[in-house]
Amino acid sequence: MFGVGDVHVQSGVIGCAGELPERYMQAVVSGNAGSGITVSVLRMVTKGIYPQDTNGLRKSTILSFSVGISIIIVCIILYNAAAKLPVLKYRLNLNNEEKQRKGCVFGSISISTLWEILTTIKLVAFGEVIIFVVSVSIFPGYVTEDVHSEILKDWYPITLISWYYASSLIGKYFASVYVIKNPKITVGSCVARVLFYPLFIECLNGPQFLRTEIPVSLLTCLLGLRGGYLDAVCMISAPKMVPFEHAEVAGILMAISMVSGLAIGSVLAWFWVI
Repeated sequence: MFGVGDVHVQSGVIGCAGELPERYMQAVVSGNAGSGITVSVLRMVTKGIYPQDTNGLRKSTILSFSVGISIIIVCIILYNAAAKLPVLKYRLNLNNEEKQRKGCVFGSISISTLWEILTTIKLVAFGEVIIFVVSVSIFPGYVTEDVHSEILKDWYPITLISWYYASSLIGKYFASVYVIKNPKITVGSCVARVLFYPLFIECLNGPQFLRTEIPVSLLTCLLGLRGGYLDAVCMISAPKMVPFEHAEVAGILMAISMVSGLAIGSVLAWFWVI
């Protein structure tokens, strides 16, 4: 149920952001990393204040869900309030007028048009899939199952997870400064992320130094940094590659690409456990 709800919400929000200036899409994708940081900090707090027994874990779960539900309620309120802001009203009215001028029928799209949009954005859509296949197949399975620290002990996984999300947020912020304009360069950079596989495997089976906290932490941060930046670039670029009236559909297709990458990466992540 959470997955189905997440897909619907993300598709809708990303689709709407696709019709707006780039900074809105950049803000949306940055929220994903921001949520990861929030969860990580919350887990650190609950781990520190509650005992790690059945009762403590129950209290930790209740607190986490309470905070999550509160954030969802705030998001619903802000989402509805945002639609009433003058700047968004202006943009949406402008968008609707442009669609009507071009004869776009609201709420309908032909299969041929959908295929044309997908063909146009296929490179960045493929790049988006690869980003999450690589990221999710490595993280968090690798950091929770295969690495250990004598110094940080059971705090090590949550520390790595926090650094990953912080790095991802920084990477997504970089997209507000510079966005790669060439889709081929973008998808090439995404495909190059497969090089993280041998690097992380080397951290498992290589020299003892590579298994220590510093190399693993740096590699985890680099995984988040590159993934965050390229994710933002793909999401920002796709809606701008198609005619204006199809920007929302392009955004939705990118959301589907992201979820597809998450699903495939989740399956591949089992190899770290096996």
